[in-house]
Amino acid sequence: MKTSLRTTRLELAEPLRISRATMAARDAVWLTVAHGGLRGHGEAVASAYYGLDAATLVRLLRDASAGIARHADPESALAALRAGELSPGAPPAVTAAVESALLDLVGKRSGHGAYHLLGAAGPPSAPTARTLGITAPERAGALAARLSGRGFTLLKIKAGSADPEDDLARVRAVRAAAPHARLLLDPNGAWSAAQARELLPRCAELGVAAVEQPLAPGDPEALAALAARSPLPVIADEDAVSYEDARRLAGRVQGVNVKLAKCGGVFAALRIADLLADSGTELMLGCLTASTLGIAPAVHLVHRARWVDLDGHLLLAHDPWRGVGGADGTVRVGDGPGLGVRPRAREERPGVVG
Repeated sequence: MKTSLRTTRLELAEPLRISRATMAARDAVWLTVAHGGLRGHGEAVASAYYGLDAATLVRLLRDASAGIARHADPESALAALRAGELSPGAPPAVTAAVESALLDLVGKRSGHGAYHLLGAAGPPSAPTARTLGITAPERAGALAARLSGRGFTLLKIKAGSADPEDDLARVRAVRAAAPHARLLLDPNGAWSAAQARELLPRCAELGVAAVEQPLAPGDPEALAALAARSPLPVIADEDAVSYEDARRLAGRVQGVNVKLAKCGGVFAALRIADLLADSGTELMLGCLTASTLGIAPAVHLVHRARWVDLDGHLLLAHDPWRGVGGADGTVRVGDGPGLGVRPRAREERPGVVG
């Protein structure tokens, strides 16, 4: 099998501000695995939070490519990856990208969509959240009205302003502009325990359906204690990276946000989903800002989740891939075998740097 890498720059349509940073672009590295005239693709995106820049991703994916080349076919390489033998010690984002490329190729060789290989009865689809960054309430309300008109029924509002009253004002504006939408709130760990105890009841009164990671990560016991008293569901995100993190929190928080780039791919995500089943803790599928290629593997799992937040590709100025939709508020598995995605023609994606 042959592999190749390509680095590209994903520009956002507008900067996204969250409590700890503002992002205008993200580097991505694409891995392609070729065998028997077919190609499978995977994407890893750079993340300052996870300590991965593009150069590091290229180096690690190059190392993984050497492991792929030692296998005669993608099926055996995928089995080795699942057994932890292909790229031991690699960060989860790298493992997820390698798995994506191999799963895409295996699916194409079998003629089936990846969801079929993962045990789903049919092509999954689900409403996805659309993220609204920290911005003025008036602007948030205007965006919420446009998104609601396009079909979005779930809106995720970033929180963590210096003054929490600004967060509540943003929620009120979004609620007024999109009265029928379900609302998620995500402070990305910006609240103190005292603030959370004071703010969560007020969020519930405003109709917020759930809050992600209200407390700074690093103290899952505090998050679980808060969840036990919260008037609305608390979803762990930054405190729930690995399977062991999810195991510690199962039954103690109302939700766990699983992102393939932080857990290690679809098989790792399914393992967490099985762990959470019947525990009282429900699954959320989240993502980093990424192209359709980076989002696609998780779309094949949406039938397992209560909350779906797979809008990273919708935040881009120009998405270099297509195949999972979402602009109408619903993500769906694309036509065709494997991941069901394909690159856009270059003329369709101006501004993307090769």
